[in-house]
Parts: sequence; structure tokens; C-alpha cells
Amino acid sequence: MRSLFGQEVQKIYHKSECCNCEKLRAKTGGMSASRPALFLDRDGVINVDKGYVSRVEDFEWVPGAAEAIAAFNARNWYVFVVTNQSGIARNYYTESDMHTLHDWMLAELSQQGARIDRIYHCPYHEEGENPAYRKASFDRKPNPGMLLAAMSEFPVKREQSFLIGDKETDMAAARAAGVAGFLFRGGNLAEFAEWTLAGFEDGNRG
Repeated sequence: MRSLFGQEVQKIYHKSECCNCEKLRAKTGGMSASRPALFLDRDGVINVDKGYVSRVEDFEWVPGAAEAIAAFNARNWYVFVVTNQSGIARNYYTESDMHTLHDWMLAELSQQGARIDRIYHCPYHEEGENPAYRKASFDRKPNPGMLLAAMSEFPVKREQSFLIGDKETDMAAARAAGVAGFLFRGGNLAEFAEWTLAGFEDGNRG
């Protein structure tokens, strides 16, 4: 893997009573003006879904992922990641492992001129092996908790925002949060995101 020389990323770890979701925020400046948001699932959208990816050496970028994020940064959209991470509840890896991976991911994106404004994750699962994470959560997709948290913490223009995910649970979470959802089935994410935005601006709401 490449050495990391990207700019430092400021991290804010926030644990709310309802979700225990990670929120990693890059240096973004003021947040007074409302803006559209691009919500992205992680596994299968940003990185190839190999099943419970938790280590840098197992992480493989989806083609066009950094380019897609940078393009929406340039449009002055927020970019959020909303990801179920039940591997934590299943004892496949720890939250610390996940934070380490996300630190690396954000630094790699920074090297390519791309920025994620915040990462929301849900570590819970009702059938988890780890009792600390064995419970239902409003934040676990298909529930909308992570998207709603982003929209409560940032001035998001809900009606102008959309989500890209690779599972029907992502689409359900988007609908429940009141934003459009578009199903990504592989390929180049930047091309898909541009096609999706063009259709969205023409009235396609998923």
C-alpha cells in the first residue's frame, strides 16, 4: 500500500444515545448556508464489497470513487458516508479497526482532492456476538437514522439531495429519510454519479 502523506484530517467522534455512530468530519469551514448532500454507502459503492472489509490491505477502491466525491465537493455539495458496520457486533473487527481504516481512506481521498464531510456508521446488530452491540438500532439501514442525523447536524437541502447505494436496504433508508435513492450495480462510480445527477435534475427521483 502507498504511504500516506495527505493533509491531516480533523476527526470528531460523537456518540449519541440512540446510535453510537461515528462521525468523522474533514475541515470544511462554516456550515451556515444550506446545501444539497450526496449520501454514499461504503461497501459496494466506495470500496469493493469483499465482506466485512476492516483492513487497509483488503480495501479496494471502486473505480471512479474519489473522482465522484471530488466532483460533488467542487459543486459545493456535502458528501456523507452512511454505512452499516455489523462486523463490529459480530466480533469480526473492532470500532478501533474501523476508525483506522477510515483514517486511511480519508487521507487517500485528500491526496486526490476529495473530501468526505462526515462518516456515519452503525455498529449494532440484533444477532451480534458482542453483547455491547447486540441490539436493534434506528440507525441501521433500512432505517433512516444515519441520514436523519446528518440532516439534523448539517444544513442540508433535503429535496435536492440523494443517496447512492448498492442494496435495497439503502434505497429503503433513503425513502424513509425523504431523499431520493439510486441503486449502483457496479462500474465507474463517477460516471454513475454524473448520470444520476443529470437525471435527478430532470426530475428523476429514483
